[in-house]
Amino acid sequence: MSVISRRQLAIALLFITPAFWSVNYLVARSAPGVIGPHLLALLRWSVAGLLFAVPVWGELVRHRRQILREWRRYLLLGALGMWICGAWVYIGGQTTTALNIALIYALSPVLIALVSAVWLKEAFHRVQGVGVALALAGVVHVIVQGRWMSLASVAWAPGDAWIVCATLSWTLYSVLLRRWHSPLTPMARLAAISVGGVVVLLPFTVWEVAQAAAAGAPVLTLQGLGLALAAAVVPGFAAYLAYSVMQRELGAARVGVVIYLGPLYAAGLAWLVLGESLHGFHAFGGALVLLGIYLVNRPAPR
Repeated sequence: MSVISRRQLAIALLFITPAFWSVNYLVARSAPGVIGPHLLALLRWSVAGLLFAVPVWGELVRHRRQILREWRRYLLLGALGMWICGAWVYIGGQTTTALNIALIYALSPVLIALVSAVWLKEAFHRVQGVGVALALAGVVHVIVQGRWMSLASVAWAPGDAWIVCATLSWTLYSVLLRRWHSPLTPMARLAAISVGGVVVLLPFTVWEVAQAAAAGAPVLTLQGLGLALAAAVVPGFAAYLAYSVMQRELGAARVGVVIYLGPLYAAGLAWLVLGESLHGFHAFGGALVLLGIYLVNRPAPR
């Protein structure tokens, strides 16, 4: 494949990859009553981890001793990235909308920039501070459904709280990935983290399955298995692989901002597939989030 065609592929992926990520929000909304959240997350990351591991198996074998020495790190990263950002998202999806999930999650890069400035001493200028405030206001606007005057009395959907926790977990996960350097390639590192996530998820899944079996409910149906495979292949393996291609061909700076097309794609898919309603507070809150993210990702003023 020529340089031009690789670049063209990367540019096309800029607009396709957010749709990959949005599939996970649809899975989260479709899973209640079909498959348990921990079983769904376990199957997703078992399959995705295997897909990550196969192409880089030789690398994993070469670095096996270092991976074993750092098992605590991979266990923690797996807990943050696959358990909390996996099962908890599916729990939240039981009582909130796919669009709310996408908009709240869109706050994560802003939080990552803020935490990185405090903890990793990365540059953080005044315009970025304005961006953080705008993005936070946008997320709150969606959560309270635009009713700022009655903020104290607005009842959160329980799912929103789960998604906020998952967003904070993703922030810590991302900052730790930056702080903890690794000789592994991104795909090999994801394979190792997936193993850590599966280990953490396993006891919760056993408990969940036992509860379902005791209640006489089906544990795994063909529909549930289909959702798990969709989550593993599309927002799991395909999205991460596409992201690595884009970063290699276009650079991280150009790719980073496009991630935040996710809420817009999620809105369209949730409306088309799930029949979820779109309201003015979604549009206004989403606009604030996107503007805030743009400001956070702007180059520092000279």
